[in-house]
Amino acid sequence: MGRVLTEATLENLEDLWAVKHGLLTPEQVRSVIVDDALVDTGATLLSLPTRLIGQLGLNVSTKRVTSSIGPGQANVYEAVRLTIQGRTCTMDVMEVPDGVPVLIGQLPLEHLDLVLDLRSRSLIGNPAHGGEHTYELF
Repeated sequence: MGRVLTEATLENLEDLWAVKHGLLTPEQVRSVIVDDALVDTGATLLSLPTRLIGQLGLNVSTKRVTSSIGPGQANVYEAVRLTIQGRTCTMDVMEVPDGVPVLIGQLPLEHLDLVLDLRSRSLIGNPAHGGEHTYELF
C-alpha cells in the first residue's frame, strides 16, 4: 500500500488554556507543525518522539501498556490539541524514541473522522458522513 504522510499541528493544551485566561499571548503557545506525520492504522494513539514532547513542554505520567513484546510500563503525556486538515481534537500522547516519526493512530483518526483512502494513499473525510466531521454517538 505504501506510506501515507500528513501534515499535523500539535499545540500545548495548558498554554491554550493560559491564553484563554489572559496569562499568555497566542505567540507564547508552544506548538509544532509536522509535515510528515505517518498515518499508522496499526497504532492506537498519537505518538510523538521525545524531542517534540520536550519542545511542547508536556507533563508525564506512567501507564500500564500491552504491546507486541508483552505487558509493561510506558510514559503517557498530557493532552495536546491535534489539528489535521482543519479538524481538531484533544489527544493524550505516547512517547516514541527520536528517529521514529510522529504516528497518527486509530483513535485520533476516529476523533477527527478521517479515513485512509487506499486509492489515493491519502487521508480523506469519512465518506460515510459525506466527508463532514461528524461524531457518531452510538
